[in-house]
Amino acid sequence: MSDVGSEDFDDDQGYLGEYEGDRNEAGERHGVGRAVLPNGDTYQGMYENGKRSGQGTYRFKNGARYIGEYYQNLKHGQGIFYYPDGSKYEGSWVDDQRQGHGLYTYPNQDTYEGEWVHHQRNGQGIYHYNDTGSRYMGTWVMGKMESAGEFIHLNHRYQGNFLNNNPSGPGKYVFEIGCEQHGEYLQVDQDRGDAEEDETVSTMVLKWKPKAVTGLSLWTPAKDPSSDGEGLASADEKGGSKPPTPET
Repeated sequence: MSDVGSEDFDDDQGYLGEYEGDRNEAGERHGVGRAVLPNGDTYQGMYENGKRSGQGTYRFKNGARYIGEYYQNLKHGQGIFYYPDGSKYEGSWVDDQRQGHGLYTYPNQDTYEGEWVHHQRNGQGIYHYNDTGSRYMGTWVMGKMESAGEFIHLNHRYQGNFLNNNPSGPGKYVFEIGCEQHGEYLQVDQDRGDAEEDETVSTMVLKWKPKAVTGLSLWTPAKDPSSDGEGLASADEKGGSKPPTPET
């Protein structure tokens, strides 16, 4: 999920390639025009005082393509970027970066729609997993699930806090049959023996600690429901599931 191409070629230095179109009194590209850059990229659209500004289409020699708004040679405003790997971004751009609200479709047909900052999923957004139909709705920080969020599956959902793409701390599973299981996710040491060196290796695994089963209630992710504790269990053992890692 990156902008591969050669659009950063400096039009102000050296040979500018071929150009057909309007110019201003100073001889600068100004108005509607078409340019073939020395590296084989092409641009067709609006210019202002020698810079790409306004609506235009930029085709990269590697097959990528951008259709949208420019300002001072940078993607700025609304636009669609088609990437060589088959992914696509449609939305807001600021200073050549995905920023604001936008929809990204990944090569595996997963989608993310929401807020972006500096090319990263950041703010409120929804990630839809194409293969399972599951989706995450909530907060993102620099491309990862963080803070309050909701992971929705076919017949149940998990509501709680997330850290580094994983559920963390208090939360609850809500089932369509009309009940909830409250509890918390903990990082637990899991020891395993090393056959060759005959020593114990400790690894951290995510475990769900159930605490209570109740009727449906209002979601308050910061609150830790109090009740008699139970033993630790994996999410799968209690009908839940660990979120898959989003595409990057």
